[in-house]
Amino acid sequence: MKPYLGTVFGLGLLFAPIAAQAAEAKVLLDVHHAGCVFCGPIVKSTLEHVKGVSSVSVSQPDGIADVTASVRYDDGQTSPQALIKATTDQGYPADISKKTSG
Repeated sequence: MKPYLGTVFGLGLLFAPIAAQAAEAKVLLDVHHAGCVFCGPIVKSTLEHVKGVSSVSVSQPDGIADVTASVRYDDGQTSPQALIKATTDQGYPADISKKTSG
């Protein structure tokens, strides 16, 4: 019985990283009311502090008061709705972008 359990445990450890990678997702958010020089970095920092976020890049493609945030995250730990709530709670309402994330 013990050798069988060791084999099952070993296989679980082998496949765990594969399952963890499969959960990575990406979302592109349009973040509003972020036109000042400090807004982009605040939005980026806010999103980076959400549990499960692995990377964030923020740009202001149109030179207007909205920024675009590209966020990679573990969909087992967070969701686009949680990311939107995080920025909205900081005063920057957001929604999922209709642009392609490329």
